Amino acid sequence: MGRSNFRLLRALGFILLVAGQAACGSSSSTPAPWAPGQPLTLDVGATFPAGTVVRDAYGGATATVAANGSVTLTPDAAGVLLLERSGAAATPFHWQNATVYFALTDRFSNGDPTNDGSYGRKKDGASEIGTWHGGDWKGLTAKLPYLSDLGVNALWISPVAEQLHGWVAGGTGDFKHYGYAGYWALDFTRLDKNWGSAADLQELVDQAHLRGIRVVVDVVLNHPGYATGADLVSYLPEVFRDGTGAAFTAYDAAPHADLRTWNDLVNYQSTNWTKWWSPAWIRAGSTPQEFPGFDRPGTDDLTKSLSFLPDFKTEATAAAGIPTLLTRKAATPDGTGAVEIAGATVRDYLVKWQTDWVRQFGIDGFRCDTAKNVELGSFKALKTAGTAALADWKAANPGKAMDGSPFWMTGEVYGHGVAKDAHYFDGGFDSLINFAFQPQLRDALAVKPALVDNADELDALYGRYSAALSDPSFGILSYLSSHDTRLWFGDIALNDAAKQRQAGTALLLVPGGVQVFYGDESGRRLGPAGNDPTQGTRSDMNWDSTDASILAHFRKLATFRRSHSAVGAGTHARIVSPAGTYAFTRTLGSGASQDAVVVVIGAGN
Repeated sequence: MGRSNFRLLRALGFILLVAGQAACGSSSSTPAPWAPGQPLTLDVGATFPAGTVVRDAYGGATATVAANGSVTLTPDAAGVLLLERSGAAATPFHWQNATVYFALTDRFSNGDPTNDGSYGRKKDGASEIGTWHGGDWKGLTAKLPYLSDLGVNALWISPVAEQLHGWVAGGTGDFKHYGYAGYWALDFTRLDKNWGSAADLQELVDQAHLRGIRVVVDVVLNHPGYATGADLVSYLPEVFRDGTGAAFTAYDAAPHADLRTWNDLVNYQSTNWTKWWSPAWIRAGSTPQEFPGFDRPGTDDLTKSLSFLPDFKTEATAAAGIPTLLTRKAATPDGTGAVEIAGATVRDYLVKWQTDWVRQFGIDGFRCDTAKNVELGSFKALKTAGTAALADWKAANPGKAMDGSPFWMTGEVYGHGVAKDAHYFDGGFDSLINFAFQPQLRDALAVKPALVDNADELDALYGRYSAALSDPSFGILSYLSSHDTRLWFGDIALNDAAKQRQAGTALLLVPGGVQVFYGDESGRRLGPAGNDPTQGTRSDMNWDSTDASILAHFRKLATFRRSHSAVGAGTHARIVSPAGTYAFTRTLGSGASQDAVVVVIGAGN
């Protein structure tokens, strides 16, 4: 964060401080400094009337608000007070206040080892950087009590569609990289067997709903997966130079210093590539000689090829038909698979295939991958179809429906911060992932390591987010860690538990929705990465090395957040507090239905 940005944030923080003092009727006198271990007296009269019994949801103590509006409590060693009306009922779910737990399914929990090697997928016997590790929907279901205890009310899982069966060269060719993360689909009409069966997915959704947890599925409209050697052997051997793929089968069984050399076995000038994803479906190739008959990718966000992946023509208006690839896949016993739709465009197919899962399983929302790289009309169509599909599922399953909440959609617009733009107006998004929060918090703490020393900057940030959320159609999803950026604990906090707890405080008290990346709450460390640093963020969930202090801290904050929609969706105002502390209120609604909380962050955090 630049010096000018800090000056601006300090100025905004001072304005919000003055406004908070005026709103709470506080005097101009400065309270005595507070030190960890000492009682803390705070004027909360503007939020909790005299005589109100308040409870500290962090430490468990209660106190009664005095006639002058003050209350005295002693924060525990964490230096955090989370004040609520004692005995107040939890507020209804609100997407603006969601705590969304993002679990890469394959790396989270292995509930059924028998499906680990589906489609002939193999371990590498070494670092297992890019191989399938075994996590599945049964594993997620078994861990739902853990997520419920954590305070989670929405679970974001990897895409569910069948992924490419084989591998591509990862990093600089130093490891075999499979589609374990879910973003390299082979067949959007079928579930991937490595994650389980339709019954397994249905059980996950049903059991999550019983615990008040909504299920959000990651979806991709921008691209399918690569054409791997194993898949070409099965479905398009004509494009191998030997015409059969036998040379690749032998290659796959031998070690290689640079796995990128498998491409030498493929004829990328073959006209037979039109039998894969056809020219009506994708743009492909980087030279005029490659993939004859296909349009070349462009240079703009909407038509370029991301990481050399085939780019879907979601904007095309002509009927696309079913690609030969999907017709060559054997029919399944349950009848799933691609069925041609008369006159359907690429967009029509993709939208139907993705929302069919909603209608079948009762999925509550989508996280949309690479939303920056697909025209907004496709996402608007996806939102409309998803809304209708969830309504159909609820009508058909009245005993399973949690409530009347509509279908929800958030998107990955890489680099997007907190701003309402065409993605909301024209794309149908309810929320966008907030890429600004992680680096802003990182840079602030690098200059002043204690949260309370960043009170002015943090308050300006919270105030700006809260003001934006006064529009009920606007949503934010902030995060500390992600699979495509950095892992806070292992990379930014350098495995320091105190720093991880501090970052968790800042995240779980931020206005808007929050995303907890699996292991943020337990001290998950970076894994092996080879020559691809992002792979390190996708290590296995650390079930055997959980940091109890981080987990307990996250649980208290996230449970408080789940109980009070005001934390994420309410109006933010700073209040006067002793030196060495930062205090604010969040309020949502009015009268008897008002949800109100007071939060204090002290020097111990």
